[in-house]
Amino acid sequence: MSGLAVLVPVLVWLVADPVLGHRVRIVDGERTLDIGVVAVGLAALLAALAGWGLLAALERFGVRRARAVWTGVAFAVLAVSFLPLTGDGMDGGTRGALALMHLAVAAVLIPGLRTKPPAATASPTAGAPRTVPDGGSLAETSRRRR
Repeated sequence: MSGLAVLVPVLVWLVADPVLGHRVRIVDGERTLDIGVVAVGLAALLAALAGWGLLAALERFGVRRARAVWTGVAFAVLAVSFLPLTGDGMDGGTRGALALMHLAVAAVLIPGLRTKPPAATASPTAGAPRTVPDGGSLAETSRRRR
């Protein structure tokens, strides 16, 4: 899932920069920050790792409804991530591309980390006695044979 969370914003960048020819950049006076594909991928990877780490910590420390708490925090972080996009120094194309990248990462991480992974145990009846064709358990069958 972390790979997909990195791939999706990179695809948005690829469409915005090389395909459409719009440089994703922020200008601050004399300085210009070109946002490249490596920066996009690393930022998405860091977001994925931070989200996973927070969820793991919430579950490890026994927070009730850890996934619901995590989801609320994830949406709050998503909302806060749009604040820098309201400032000066970027044109509408850059603003739109960055907003799509933020939404793309959230669209992968929030549902992906919110769902529980399949259990590691073989089956819910792993500790239950196995039965033989006549309906008795293996332990009962071996006792009857003695």
